[in-house]
Amino acid sequence: MGPLARFWDSSIGKKIVMAVTGIIGIAYVLLHMIGNLQIFQGAERLNAYRHLLHGPLNELLWLARVILIVALVLHVVAAWQLTRRDRAARPVAYAERVPQVSTVASRTMRWGGVLLLVFIIFHILHFTTGTIRPAGVYEENNLYGNAIAGFRVAWVTAFYVLAMVALGLHLYHGAWSSVRTMGAAPVSAHPLRRRVALLIAIVVAGGFALVPLAVFFGMVR
Repeated sequence: MGPLARFWDSSIGKKIVMAVTGIIGIAYVLLHMIGNLQIFQGAERLNAYRHLLHGPLNELLWLARVILIVALVLHVVAAWQLTRRDRAARPVAYAERVPQVSTVASRTMRWGGVLLLVFIIFHILHFTTGTIRPAGVYEENNLYGNAIAGFRVAWVTAFYVLAMVALGLHLYHGAWSSVRTMGAAPVSAHPLRRRVALLIAIVVAGGFALVPLAVFFGMVR
């Protein structure tokens, strides 16, 4: 077994992979959120943003997609394998377990991750390929129109907001655990005081959720 295979086979190696791919994901969602917020500047601005990505920057977009897909696959596989190892090491659960320094975010990471994976697939089929058309319409070059039509459907907005709650919780724990795994954060006397992680979670999840809510409640037409 080579060094790379040994690294991947170790639990710490999988945690480092999750940390690195998680940081890639955080960078992406921050940029994606900023792009989405251009909807508040009108149809022309948002559609121009889409044209820029799918026109002059199309090659860079595909490179980013490949990196994101690889990062997502590695992140999910590492998480799944670590979960199996944890369960194999403790086949019988504790009779009573009182959380000491864990949070709601850390205790819901696995189920929240599953929800986010379902959401990512739905989001791609909704906005990228137009395979799913909740409002019955889809125009390839009209991102603004697709967003307005889609988020006027109540269940679509509700699903997006629920997914963003899961994203916020995932980011809160993930951002903190990533820097801890990489050794970039010192041991704290207050392990639940994670101001930077909290800020990232609120800004990203809130920024994403603002778009469907603004459309649904008529703030963006």
